[in-house]
Amino acid sequence: MLWLTCPNCGSRPVEEFGFGGELPTVPDRITDPHQRDVDYVWMFDNLEGLSTERWFHQAGCRRWHTVQRNTIDDTVAT
Repeated sequence: MLWLTCPNCGSRPVEEFGFGGELPTVPDRITDPHQRDVDYVWMFDNLEGLSTERWFHQAGCRRWHTVQRNTIDDTVAT
């Protein structure tokens, strides 16, 4: 079972959280503000290894948290 550490509530099971998605980084080569917004919302890296993600603690403090998760073995790094 995957557990996430909430800074407010402590270590909690992943079932208490809602997945908000990968926290993307927009490449510097995209300079148009509208294209940067499209890239930020719709383009995902889907990397094998560490991925920075957003999780919403819906059954607890109801706050967003940023987590680094290893997608290979489904473990949380931070």
